[in-house]
Amino acid sequence: MSLDMSRDEAASKTPTEFRAKFTTFAESTKDDWDKIMVQLETTQARVADHIIEQLEYLRHDFGGFPVNRLEHCLQTATRAQRDGRDDEYVLCALIHDIGDNLSPYNHAAVAAAIVEPVVSKANHWLVANHGVFQGYFFWQHIGLDPNAREKFRDSEYFDYTAEFCAKYDQVAFDPNYKSEPLEHFEPIIRKFFAPRDRTGETIN
Repeated sequence: MSLDMSRDEAASKTPTEFRAKFTTFAESTKDDWDKIMVQLETTQARVADHIIEQLEYLRHDFGGFPVNRLEHCLQTATRAQRDGRDDEYVLCALIHDIGDNLSPYNHAAVAAAIVEPVVSKANHWLVANHGVFQGYFFWQHIGLDPNAREKFRDSEYFDYTAEFCAKYDQVAFDPNYKSEPLEHFEPIIRKFFAPRDRTGETIN
């Protein structure tokens, strides 16, 4: 998979006349922020490429597991897709562990922050809390309470998240399972993280 780095290169070469002049926020002007807000759209347009790049970082990280971290993500997403889940759900299945090598002890929050602007409240909650729900299957082996998810029992998304972990996440460590490659999911990533303007509207 080749990433489109042209936008990154263009941003790095932005002439100084198109950059803000301040050295502190307190002295910034509306003209400064007009320039910055224009560039924000350029930054948003690169998000899909950066997500794909970050997922690629997981390819050579096994972390002691039977499969590498990327394969786990691909396997989770593939299982969900083959089970008939919609694209938004599959996106969450793919990205749920993207934070593993950025913040191992808080990886779910990293993934949740990434998907929050583009997914439903239910799917955001699922991603944000899947780590605790996943613990139901193994935390007894590492000195933690496997029933810690019970603190969320009253949530309307409890069963939804428990099902995600049981059916797709906790079973996605099979070296013999034939997952779809990352390229297969690229259109979904690009659909949900398409370039947007400053209001959040997708730019066609």
